[in-house]
Amino acid sequence: MTATSPGIEAVLALAREDIRALEPYKNASWEPAFTRLHANESPWPPAFDTADGDGRLHRYPQPQPPELLKALSGAWGVDPSQVLVGRGSDEAIDLVTRVFCVAGQDSVVVCPPTFGMYAVAARIQGAAVRRVPLDAAKGFALDVPGVCAAIDAGAKIVWLCTPNNPTGTVLAREDILAVLAAAAGRALVIVDEAYVEFTDRPSWTLEVSRHPHLATLRTLSKAHALAGARMGAIVAAPQIIALLRRIVPPYAVPEPTLRASLAAMRPDALAVTDRRIARLNAERERLAAGLATCSGVTRVCPSAANFLLVEWRDAGEALARLRAAGLLVRDFRGYDGLGQTLRLTVGSPDENDRMLEVLA
Repeated sequence: MTATSPGIEAVLALAREDIRALEPYKNASWEPAFTRLHANESPWPPAFDTADGDGRLHRYPQPQPPELLKALSGAWGVDPSQVLVGRGSDEAIDLVTRVFCVAGQDSVVVCPPTFGMYAVAARIQGAAVRRVPLDAAKGFALDVPGVCAAIDAGAKIVWLCTPNNPTGTVLAREDILAVLAAAAGRALVIVDEAYVEFTDRPSWTLEVSRHPHLATLRTLSKAHALAGARMGAIVAAPQIIALLRRIVPPYAVPEPTLRASLAAMRPDALAVTDRRIARLNAERERLAAGLATCSGVTRVCPSAANFLLVEWRDAGEALARLRAAGLLVRDFRGYDGLGQTLRLTVGSPDENDRMLEVLA
């Protein structure tokens, strides 16, 4: 099934009626051949701005920069019309929730332990949150019957994170396909792939054209090292992207972010990124093996991301030792049943050596 098949009409019908009818804000037009006297901009750039041409900071940026859409869609194997960019994946999560959820009426599915912004965005919008926990006894596997039951109960959005944050685990392909089959025509399924570059699995982005109710989240924050630039994207059917563009804030991509993102997509930069991913994955396995021998560690969860979730007999004591050594990690004690766990980001070889030395 393609994004232009009749199936997309059922997906669009899930969106809020008032959003479908909304007249979006009209940005000042972008016509480089003309002198810009239509957007109330300063005629002079700031004194510290040394950029060239239209990318200087006294000019508003393009709302959805075509060159960036082309670069990202080319890297991900989709059409530019299937991509919307914004300020990190968080903005995409917020936009989707507001487009598809009526306050006080609709609900979303989250599968804890998972990324907290799915539930936060739902609560901000006034949507209910249906929690279907991952099965920790089965390696944090997806509870497919539970998710399908939530869809049967009327959930509008199903959020799936793979590799999952904070566990680092990859959801089984057959489980996601089962959820997609159950959700067809009834709910939007969004697969968050913030960490997909660290795996050897094909991206679900390649499946978007086959499933009109599937969308994926991508980011340049992790593998591409642009966390400070705040560049994320959602990949979905062009009709869904068109709905999201109705409510995305004007000029969502600042010029410095655009420059950094385009630079990250150059072949030379991508080659460096590939080498760094390989090195980080090797460090992840080295760090996992070292942590498994540390006194007090009861489990190192298998991870396909750039972090490790580690369980301790006394996570508080380990946390105190790390902090005393100037090492900051994420405390997940008691979070959604995780117990005595800490999430450790895989650092440089020297940083990982320091961590193992402190915990040995």
